[in-house]
Amino acid sequence: MISKFFRRLWQVEKPSSDCLLFDTTNYYTFMGSQTLSKIACRGKNKEGRHHLRQIGLGLLVARDTRLPLFYSIYPGNIHDSKHFESIMEEMFRVACDLNNTKERLTIVIDKGMNSEGNYTWIDEHSRVHFITTYSTYFAQELAATPLDRFEIADTARNRRLIDEERREECQLAYRTKKEYWGKERSVIITYNPRTARKKSYTFESKLDTIRQELLAMRTKVKEGAAHWKKAEDVQARYIRLCQRLHMAPDLFTLNFETSANGLNMSFRKDPYIVKQKKLMFGKNIIITDNTDWATKDIIEASLDRWQVEDRFRLSKNEDLVGVQPIRHWTDSKIKCHLFTCVAAMAYLRRIELKLKSAGIERTAENVMDDMKHLHSILTLPKGARKPTRRLETPSKTQAEVLSAFGHHINEGGVLQPVT
Repeated sequence: MISKFFRRLWQVEKPSSDCLLFDTTNYYTFMGSQTLSKIACRGKNKEGRHHLRQIGLGLLVARDTRLPLFYSIYPGNIHDSKHFESIMEEMFRVACDLNNTKERLTIVIDKGMNSEGNYTWIDEHSRVHFITTYSTYFAQELAATPLDRFEIADTARNRRLIDEERREECQLAYRTKKEYWGKERSVIITYNPRTARKKSYTFESKLDTIRQELLAMRTKVKEGAAHWKKAEDVQARYIRLCQRLHMAPDLFTLNFETSANGLNMSFRKDPYIVKQKKLMFGKNIIITDNTDWATKDIIEASLDRWQVEDRFRLSKNEDLVGVQPIRHWTDSKIKCHLFTCVAAMAYLRRIELKLKSAGIERTAENVMDDMKHLHSILTLPKGARKPTRRLETPSKTQAEVLSAFGHHINEGGVLQPVT
């Protein structure tokens, strides 16, 4: 049934993209621990509900249409990279079998899929290439590249900002080459000034919080308060403070000295490490084996991963798709439920594409909300044996939607095809 649905979808829409977008999400459930299930497992939940059992969903969409090409369901305790590894062969076989897709396919993924084995497999595939992001934490020296090496990226958003005389908001980019996963790759570091300002403000606020806490700690150590007489205990408290604030403990150095009066504590902020951290703000690292692509094309393809995230956001809309709450407890029923949800996402996207072809730029959420207010009544004329349905006069936007789908409402309140 699933393969038939997608084959029919591809026949109707004919995906012709040379760039595919893949991402994963998970959905928490309220399934009890004693309920048997191979796919509902506890793991790192993306909404912070780590104590609940969850189910993972991977989704591959065409960049040009945002229509799903492939999806997978996996246990909630499996890491994204492991799941990606397990489905690559099947997923790319499906994508490569689509007659309209280009000979050369590029898949855009995020850093959660990164592993040497995954890229070894892609390198060996004759048609598949990749664009991924990379954690700045594992490439701090690269992420700290000075901004004087950057230039404004030639993206559509930047061109719009320049036209609006907001050049200072433009995204900057620096391109180089580095060896990752056994081969030399093209590496692009992007810099978003707005994100950098937000992170800098938060960072300075947290630094001040740590400093105030350290002053209070120093006072307690000086007074010889209970539980503040051992240097290792104070250091452990400081590390827990940094963990709570999600800050690195090396930003401050704590020094302890023992004298006749007991333990003394001092601290200082490390200006070099603070400066290096600030240089990383607003930075993002993109890695690809498409070394012949222009910088702007790589950046825009990477940014377009929002299209998959938008599908996931839609899947959590209770009125339109409604993945959650999952009201099933057997794996077969859960899989059936998720299939209907993916099908619903496909139909909603087809609505948007149909309207776009008619020159109407509207989201499926907006259209569905508008059309549900198109009311009807049942009338039973005198002497009639059966009631008839009469639709109210549609609004301008409702009439546009009906027209895009080849229908109109006549003077009698009856839905009629456009002739």
